[in-house]
Formats: sequence, C-alpha cells, structure tokens
Amino acid sequence: MSKTCIIIGASHAAAQLAPSLRQEGWEGKILVIGDEPYMPYHRPPLSKAVLSGEKKIDDLLIRAQALYDKNDIEFKLNTRVANINRAHKSLTLTNGEVLNYDKLALCTGSRVRTVSLPGVDLDGIHYLRDMKDTESIQQEIAAGKNAVIVGGGYIGLETAASLKKMGMNVTVLEMAPRVLARVTAPALSEFYTRVHSDEGVIIKTGIAVSGFEGSNGRVEKVTCGDGTSLPADLVVIGVGIVPNVELAEAAGLTVENGIVVDEFARTNDPDIVAAGDCANHPNALYGERLRLESVPNATEQAKSAAASICGKETAYHALPWFWSDQYDLKLQIAGLSQGYDQVVIRGDKDNTRSFVAFYLKEGKLISADCVNRPQEFMISKRLISTGAEVDPERLADESIKPKDLVPA
Repeated sequence: MSKTCIIIGASHAAAQLAPSLRQEGWEGKILVIGDEPYMPYHRPPLSKAVLSGEKKIDDLLIRAQALYDKNDIEFKLNTRVANINRAHKSLTLTNGEVLNYDKLALCTGSRVRTVSLPGVDLDGIHYLRDMKDTESIQQEIAAGKNAVIVGGGYIGLETAASLKKMGMNVTVLEMAPRVLARVTAPALSEFYTRVHSDEGVIIKTGIAVSGFEGSNGRVEKVTCGDGTSLPADLVVIGVGIVPNVELAEAAGLTVENGIVVDEFARTNDPDIVAAGDCANHPNALYGERLRLESVPNATEQAKSAAASICGKETAYHALPWFWSDQYDLKLQIAGLSQGYDQVVIRGDKDNTRSFVAFYLKEGKLISADCVNRPQEFMISKRLISTGAEVDPERLADESIKPKDLVPA
C-alpha cells in the first residue's frame, strides 16, 4: 500500500525536502500544507526588491510548478494544521479535515516577534515577514513622508535602505548601544551606521520605544522612553523572529529554542523530522546546538530530513552562512562569530564600501563578515571548515591574494 509523507509549512525547507524525497527514492504520496496562498517563495527579497516594486511574487517562486508536477508533489495552500495526533499518525486541519500520514516533516519556519506597546494597533504600523506584509507596506510608501524603523538588525536596516531609495525620510531606532549588536562586532556596526548616514538615514541607538500615537486610528508619531517623539507616517517593526514550535510542543515532541533534532534532522519521534528555522540541531564544527535562521540552513537540512524519511542517514553538518543586501553592499557572512577573541580588519572600512572583518578564536578563524568581497568569503568558508590556524597579519595584508591565505 502506498505511503504518505506530509510536510507542514510551504517554506524554503519544504521546497527542498519535497523533491529530495523523490531523489531519495520515496514512491508514496507527498503533500505540502501551507498557510499562505502562494507556492514556496524566496523571502529575503521581501525587504528589498519586492518592497521597491522591482519583483513580484511570480519572480520569487523557489521551484517552477512543472517540477512539483513532474515529481507528483501535491499542495494544500491557505490551510492551517490545528494539531498532530502522533498515536494515530494523523493531522487535524482547522477546517476539521483529518489527514493520515506515515511520515511527517515539520518545516513550520518562524514568525515575527511582536511588541506590546500602547498604540501598536494603529494603522500604518507593520511587521515584515511575508508577501502580505510587504504588499501592505508598499501601499503606504510615499516620497517625502516619514518612516520610522523600530529595530537595527538586518531586516530593519534592509528595510531602511529600501524606503530611503524610494524617497522617504527614514529614521532607525535601536535599543542597543549599536546596530547589529547581537550578531556582529563594533567594526561592522560602525560601518553600517556610517553608510546609512551617508545615504541620509538617521540612526538613533540606545533608544527604547515606549509607544505610538495618532488620530483617526492612524499612527502619527513614535514616542521614546527618553520623552522624545518622532513624526511617523509609516512604522516598520523588526525586532527578531520566533520559531513556530507550537504544533510540535502540543504533540509532545522535544522543544527547546526550536524543535530538537539530531544530525539527521530526526525528532524524538522516529516518524517525524524537522528542518529550517524551526529546528534546533547539533553542530559539530562549533560543538553546540544551534537554531539557524537562514536559507542555506533550511535547504541543506531539508536534504538530511528527506534522507531520514527514506531510511537513510545523511548527516547535516554544513557551515552556517548568511547574506544581507543594502544599497550597493552585499554582505556575505561565513560562520558564527559568537565567542571570538580577536577581530582582524582587511581593507579600509572607514573610507570605502569594501572590506572584511575576520573573527578569530584561539588563533583559528570562526567567522568572517565580507562586504563586497566574494573572494574572501569563499576562502573564509574553506578556512573555517578545515579549522586551519591563520596568521592575523596575513589576513590583514591586502597585498596577499585571497587564495593565498589558505595554508599550503
């Protein structure tokens, strides 16, 4: 009798996991359940090319419909799962329909972290996570109007860059002493503050938002903890995301900062795997468990999940990497910088828009932030993956070609 694999979440992970199942030999039914009306699409462009109107939803689709058709992959869109019954190996949808599974994949992703502040429900205040969010913001973009971004992380800065390029007056409010404080060294924070300032964006750090005020149901200003306020025609809140683990938790799966999986993407239920933003996995390179919010992580982990469903063991041990596009800058990040004890700068970060910040720990490279430096990015991935000891002076010396930084 044909078996059924159900994938919950029409995400980046799902877009990889479904066809990978066929490649691994799964012959049964494959059903992907998604709560949006769209097939799986790329999310990073939402704060950039989509927000600016350069791309539409059809430009974002991760896979062509023809590929899903060829692999006999079915979709239920605009559909939510209410609960998972592991004992009966079934799902109940919010419309009451019950679906049975033999194998289940949780690719539920993450959602925006919301804030509970006075006036947060006023019109003109938005979060940015999905296509609907972007379309709502687009309707309110107008040159010369005032936009306030709450949060100086990557999503906040990317949104600020897009809105500024579209002619808005943009202010970024960050509660920490510097932008990107959670994820990068002061050198990168200083660089991005300089660049945004050069572009005309106002960045205020060490500022806590206390609420929003307006009239006729629409936001007009953002109030701050220090008693000041800023005029606002549009507000975008970007203060992080949280993993969607509620279904897993209610079903009795182990959850701790994400759905806990092993190196093969398996949960504590042998018939359930998890991949992507929602999964907490062991990382051999860094010697700790990680929950990563990135497209490469979702894609590679989904391959391991597909193999596990098909009774194979393909360990997920890819090096974490990320990227961010702002103005003419492409930041490519190799590895994770937490725990570094030395930062080495390659290039002139104060006067150009191209440099690298290398993060070292006990003489070994653990991460690199590469701004418009694709060659150094590729070399950094190799150096981090091999655990090679590096000479800080050579890393900083631009007379040495990037390829020559790799020990012989």
